[in-house]
Amino acid sequence: ALPLYEQVLSAHPGNPDALNLGGVAAFQAGAVDQGLAMLEAAVTHQPGYVDAQNNLGNVLRAVGRLDDAEAAYRQALDIEPLYVDAQYNLGIVLEAQGRLDVAEETYALAVQLHPDFAEAHFNLGNVLMARGKLDGAVAAYARATGIRADYAEAHTNRGAALQELGRFDDAVAAYDEALKVAPTHADAHYNRGTALQELKRFDDAVAAYGKTLDIEPGYAAALVNLGYAYQELGRLDDALYAYRRAIDLEPDFAQVHANLADVHLEQGEPGTALAVCDAFLEGHPGDTAILAFKAVVLDEMGDRAGVRGLLGLERLIRPAPIAAPAAFADTAAFNRALADHVLAHPTLVHAPTSHATRKGRHSGELLIEPKGPMGDLEMAIRAAAEDYLTALAPDPAHPFLASPPKGFGINAWAVVLGAEGHQIPHIHPSAWLSGVYYVEVPASVGAADPAQAGWIEFGRPPDHFHCRAEPEVRAIQPEEGLMVLFPSYLYHRTIPFETSERRISIAFDVVPVG
Repeated sequence: ALPLYEQVLSAHPGNPDALNLGGVAAFQAGAVDQGLAMLEAAVTHQPGYVDAQNNLGNVLRAVGRLDDAEAAYRQALDIEPLYVDAQYNLGIVLEAQGRLDVAEETYALAVQLHPDFAEAHFNLGNVLMARGKLDGAVAAYARATGIRADYAEAHTNRGAALQELGRFDDAVAAYDEALKVAPTHADAHYNRGTALQELKRFDDAVAAYGKTLDIEPGYAAALVNLGYAYQELGRLDDALYAYRRAIDLEPDFAQVHANLADVHLEQGEPGTALAVCDAFLEGHPGDTAILAFKAVVLDEMGDRAGVRGLLGLERLIRPAPIAAPAAFADTAAFNRALADHVLAHPTLVHAPTSHATRKGRHSGELLIEPKGPMGDLEMAIRAAAEDYLTALAPDPAHPFLASPPKGFGINAWAVVLGAEGHQIPHIHPSAWLSGVYYVEVPASVGAADPAQAGWIEFGRPPDHFHCRAEPEVRAIQPEEGLMVLFPSYLYHRTIPFETSERRISIAFDVVPVG
């Protein structure tokens, strides 16, 4: 087609239609620069040419020039505000830029303009899911599949949203719908396996992972979960084989090495488990997941001194009250402002099943504008982290202290717990140092409670690991205005509590940069 458009342009150099369609043809033929030049010429010769503006945006988006693509789509919408293709394409750019709130609004307008636009409903569902609006995501995916019954991706993603809501039977049914129309959809088989695993249907999960791997033999996540299902069935040799295959595919995936070591622990071979951990740490010194599991192994070997040295429950956990920032009369006023900011934050949603939070709400990143009082807390976190680094001298013999970061960034999010709310044992794999600041603490969470309900506890591994030793732990009573810093590889949890009062905390990670 391109030579034909070029023939037209040789006779009529400014023909907008030939420039527009020739630009698309050139791009599709791999002549990207020529395609861009022709499309730019088309909108120069005819500024109101809405199709050319949209096509220019598509090519700019394809080559990664997202800001320029956004400008082209917005120009198309200035020309024709009801142009649904440009509205939809603008949503794709905004989503790719991580501007999910604006992307949600953009897709919502696209489906309002064109209610039968299945792909726009699907993309709206993806953004809602990314923002934690799971019920809305389920509804958006359902609208997409109502328009296109054969939309396997929408069935699959609907299942994933249902799974995050803890509706595992409904999730399996959604994956089954996907597989009716796309029997070789590897992700649908895999996701179905994870939902069956949650339902404790481990034999069925094994079969689902097997089908995933028949379709896509290099699907490492399916091998990891296959190994876990085999462990639950007591098929430990099969679990070892699955984990080793996963490691062959992704040798740097720390959690698979931890799972492999856990099988050896279950087989009564803690020495072999320790060797797995140490071998990984040789190439990945300070890895959070493996340091956490190494402490479990040392405990199983009876090396309590080794555990104490590694975890440093007394030395490395630093509780410290934070003074109220100058802009606030006192700590109570600062915490009220933080509580109001958290509770009104657009990312605060009921925690999905993939999070450590149970019976509570969980926010997204809080250190984005408008930060409000979080700007003051960010400065307090940075000062506390710098004090922590200054107080603990580097120690080449300790895997955590051997290489403290020269620079760091901070991520922060909120957890709002109610009655029976808690967090299960977890670590923060991507960080070096982590912490929590207590904004609101129920009066019932007191020092006199021997059960320490509502306290934060360090040192207890998750239930799914096969360890028999009762660990040494350290529990700290939350207090409003208290900040607690700790190494990110320390397993920690909130001890469940019963109260009608809220418990608001802001967790944060100190992430090495540079």
